[in-house]
Amino acid sequence: MKATYQKYILDFKRPSGTSRGILTQKETWFIILENEGKRGVGECGILRTLSSDDRPDFEEKLKWVCQNIHIGPQELWKNLLEFPSIQCGVEIAFLSLESHHPFELFPSEFTSGKESMEINGLVWMGEESYMKAQIEEKLKQGFRCVKLKIGAIDFEKELGLLQFIRQHFDEHSIEIRVDANGAFHPKEAIEKLNQLATYNIHSIEQPIAKNQLESMVELCEKTPIPIVLDEELIGVFSIENKRKLLERVKPHYIVLKPSLVGGFTGANEWINFADELQIGWWITSALESNIGLNAIAQWTFTLQNPMPQGLGTGGLYTNNIGCPLEIYNGRIQYNPSISWDTKAINF
Repeated sequence: MKATYQKYILDFKRPSGTSRGILTQKETWFIILENEGKRGVGECGILRTLSSDDRPDFEEKLKWVCQNIHIGPQELWKNLLEFPSIQCGVEIAFLSLESHHPFELFPSEFTSGKESMEINGLVWMGEESYMKAQIEEKLKQGFRCVKLKIGAIDFEKELGLLQFIRQHFDEHSIEIRVDANGAFHPKEAIEKLNQLATYNIHSIEQPIAKNQLESMVELCEKTPIPIVLDEELIGVFSIENKRKLLERVKPHYIVLKPSLVGGFTGANEWINFADELQIGWWITSALESNIGLNAIAQWTFTLQNPMPQGLGTGGLYTNNIGCPLEIYNGRIQYNPSISWDTKAINF
């Protein structure tokens, strides 16, 4: 077996804002496997400044993987505990290599085009007018669940945007999720959550920054809105620590990005504990190209979670990999009549 890797820079169609700054490009890495005339490809979707494997030896570790590809996916996964995006890329690459078709990793009613999945419409941070335009567009596109990134512009203006939605749609028509990406200060968080609660919010992701465990425990106890852990899960590698974190904080939900939590194997560990502790969960992409998004969407379908998933990021880039994933009426579907176009990565 031969393994190679390559870097690929994705260009955003327009700058996209989070509370951590404005994104214009997204770096990603592909692992390509070749064995007995077959090929497979996986994506290591690192998110700089957020992924726990954003470290100087990242590329060195990719080289190590390619040199040791013969030890197989399970052994590689164990040796890559501190490199979750590479764990994810290796898992996808082996699934791709071993599949009948390199991009149909989990054959199902989804990949046959017979079934689709509900997803949330993502509204990026920006000027009030830009955010309002995005909200109107998502509602027009048939989304029943919208997710707003908050915490970057004036909080009163963000409340105004929520009021704008609720003037036209109640919580039975449109589910609103908000994601603060850790933007609130612990001392002001409960007051802000109380204000948000008046708009019948479904949930808030990561209201305060990670590693403020006592404050997060207290928030989860007192909050009027269900709290979702996101960044808090990043960098928690051992099974024992995963269980400890969920038992201690008792969040209402967790959101799982396979590229940030060790691929499907790592995500399944979190899901098992969450189910045991009656904590809800859903799956979100982490701005991967369509190679990673396709794998994550197919895997997510097999979990049969009825909640809207966070898989609507495929249309963000000008130079994404052409693929059969489509978004229609607030749902993601796989259209088998559309061919893959992988010329950009020589696959």
